[in-house]
Amino acid sequence: MIPDDAVERLLESAHAIGKACEQAGVQQWEVFATQEYGHSLEIEAGRISMASGGGEGGFGIRVVEDGRYGYAHLVDPNTAARAIRQAIGIAKLSPSIDGFELPSNQDASKVGGMKDKSILDMGPEDLLEQGDDILTKVAELDSRAVAVGGGVGVSAGAGAIVTSSGIEDGGIHTAHGVGVHVSIDEDEHLTSSYEGESSRFLLKDLTASVEKAVHWSQITRNKIPGGETQDCPVLMTSDGFSPLFSVVVPAAIKGERLARGESFWSGKMDQMVMANHLSLIDDGLMEGGMSSGSRDGEGVPSRTQTLVDSGRLSGEIWATRDAAKLVAEGKVSSAKSTGSAARGGHTSPPLCGCSDLILSSSDKTLSRDRLIEEMETGYIVHSVMGAHTANPTSGDFSVTTSTILRVEAGEIIGSLSQAGLSGNLAKALAGRVVLGESAKRKGSYSTGSMHVTDVLLMDGLRINPA
Repeated sequence: MIPDDAVERLLESAHAIGKACEQAGVQQWEVFATQEYGHSLEIEAGRISMASGGGEGGFGIRVVEDGRYGYAHLVDPNTAARAIRQAIGIAKLSPSIDGFELPSNQDASKVGGMKDKSILDMGPEDLLEQGDDILTKVAELDSRAVAVGGGVGVSAGAGAIVTSSGIEDGGIHTAHGVGVHVSIDEDEHLTSSYEGESSRFLLKDLTASVEKAVHWSQITRNKIPGGETQDCPVLMTSDGFSPLFSVVVPAAIKGERLARGESFWSGKMDQMVMANHLSLIDDGLMEGGMSSGSRDGEGVPSRTQTLVDSGRLSGEIWATRDAAKLVAEGKVSSAKSTGSAARGGHTSPPLCGCSDLILSSSDKTLSRDRLIEEMETGYIVHSVMGAHTANPTSGDFSVTTSTILRVEAGEIIGSLSQAGLSGNLAKALAGRVVLGESAKRKGSYSTGSMHVTDVLLMDGLRINPA
């Protein structure tokens, strides 16, 4: 799927671009290179609708001149001179940040689990077989169910970074993902659920997502009257909780936002900000982590850092430019990169962001059934719409859900057609919280990957049935 010498070719081109930067008189330069290859198929209306494959990639150039920086990107290394001129021109028009320089070279630990040879050996015919398995499983589980959307994909990518300060690194990563949107439309009553999973390794059981999607399509068919708006406990599955978590929490632990008073945890370093059994760790060195690796997006060695320790705010994340800027503005007395620069690809400069963010508890964790018993009376929310509108400065949110179950006396009695869910996530996490047994990796609306369990939030949430 990917050439054996992909990394070597990227490094060679990056060095050539770096040499062109030096010939142009650039003080400091950074070349970030990517090349991605993949195969995918799409599912639509109960059948495989399209299979495709291909690749893309390019180079990003960041130049720094007297604390000013400019960024440009290109695809063909032969056009580097033009991109360098663009980056220099942008730098000249940018404000100077006293003390801002590109990171120096430091030793970095190797992180395993980034590449699975089984994925590299896969071709379009393998995906077609997996697509057929998904459609067959849907029909086996419920004859009424239809896979109305989704797909399967595999990818392999090469990445490299070379800088004027001596940083040189590169590697190959793989990914395998599945998503399936299942609907049951019977008796003028439509229910549906989308489930997905991805991994650096070959997924062992694609049908697990199918089973989950069919289950939630079935369990939400027993509709009951909505009732009154109420403040009550809410059990959010990992699927329902992770979108809100990913919008609100990663922003709250950015050093820049904390220093500017734009985080609900601003001014609370070394103070209790969560329930005393909760901890928050950003693991940039997680083996097989979807957002982990030896170095961050600007070549600084990755690390594992505790941000909230037994409820107490103990850390923050920084990228190089943000740290220099806030020190220059006098917002903080000192700050430096924590290996937390994230990249969206070669077309954009690095920004501060999380790697693999993990929420955990030192208390006993419970199965979903036990969480329902613990809640006694309240609601289960499995998905939300509008999580991106949550306010990362205050923690306030107001979303809707059509995958919501009513619980009374520790038993599920039925589902609502739709409801609003509102509250303040910062307050809810600082109140009575019980976590489920196993953390699951979920994608993010911000950066990085979220590793969260089912979460029972006992305080600060309101359900408004439609």
